[in-house]
Amino acid sequence: MSIRDPENADVRREAVHGLPAWTYDNSELLSLEYERLILGTWQVACHQNDVPNPGDYMVFDLMRDSIAIVRDADGTIRAFHNVCRHRGAKLLDGRGTLRRRLLCPYHGWAYALDGRLAGVPAESTFPGLDKNCFGLNTVEHEVFLGFVFVRVAGEGPSLAEMWGDYAKLIEPYRPETMVGVRPMIDQVWNCDWKTAVDNNQENYHIPMGHPGYHRMLDSGMGGFGNSFGIGGSVSRHKDRPSPNWVERMYQDLAPKVLTHLPEEKRSTWQFFSMLPNHGIDVYPDSMDFFQILPLGQGRCQVRLGLYGQADDRREMRVLRYLNDRINRMVLAEDRWLSERVQKGLRSHGYNPGPLSIYEDGVKELHDRVRAACPVTTLTVAPAPGTVAARDAELAAAG
Repeated sequence: MSIRDPENADVRREAVHGLPAWTYDNSELLSLEYERLILGTWQVACHQNDVPNPGDYMVFDLMRDSIAIVRDADGTIRAFHNVCRHRGAKLLDGRGTLRRRLLCPYHGWAYALDGRLAGVPAESTFPGLDKNCFGLNTVEHEVFLGFVFVRVAGEGPSLAEMWGDYAKLIEPYRPETMVGVRPMIDQVWNCDWKTAVDNNQENYHIPMGHPGYHRMLDSGMGGFGNSFGIGGSVSRHKDRPSPNWVERMYQDLAPKVLTHLPEEKRSTWQFFSMLPNHGIDVYPDSMDFFQILPLGQGRCQVRLGLYGQADDRREMRVLRYLNDRINRMVLAEDRWLSERVQKGLRSHGYNPGPLSIYEDGVKELHDRVRAACPVTTLTVAPAPGTVAARDAELAAAG
């Protein structure tokens, strides 16, 4: 959950409002957002240790695109469009280990782990076929803070440039050596992807929406952010023990179990956001990524992977069990809140209200949406079938 510091000298003084309600429930706009805000930005696919050995793969599915992350025979991580170059069949699903090749389930075209087309059944029936021209299409990728990110289309700054010095806040936890500590959560929420991201961009709702966090953490409303859309906030355990036994036990155990961390870090929770649709949360015992992807009109996909240092101590297992209980409740609360907002956005009685300075992370997201899709500046939805054309008109008008 990311916010901006209201004490900052550059804080805005004017009133601002969010996006109009129609922009949260329009399939034509969703297509534009997918092309301009998702495919052209860095998207986390997995952790590098989700594919630790040669032949290991993991598939990352977006709304219309599928990416295969593969560790090749030399141990190099590669990213490919997960589609056969022959007739377009999807090659892989889920995660697993390949022996030597990726084999198309349709006609048996075979690809080496580095993407080269290695075999074609009945090759003589393809006159003039040059296998060198039909390897798997690659996808731009970077490994950053241990995570494998892909950028399907377009170009822009590297992840290191975007994060800058904020990465130093995470590096002491050695994220590159972490491993998955439980299966990835993958959910479908009945709300627009922006509704869910809005919720993740501010701490204003914590006292009301997340009573557990409010009981155990000193969650300030202020935070930090930069021009690349990286923002965050820092929370610490309250001195007063929580009345809830799960939260109270975590507060008590963390400083005793996590002796490899500096004392202050044992009670510190850090929440980062990466626009347009990511969160990275660093807990004393583990670290997660939180990703919100468009899935369809009024629906989004939420992926959450949790990672930590390999540690089989009983007390660490207990600590992570407590963390999981706390944050599964937070996830359920966020889902309930986001789906409740989505229902309200469809009401004829709603017009966008003013945004608090505590919600400037929401404002930043909305500014990016307006810049990428000028049609979202319209207070009333264009007639069905005309959204793309109206967007083009507004873009041409400047």
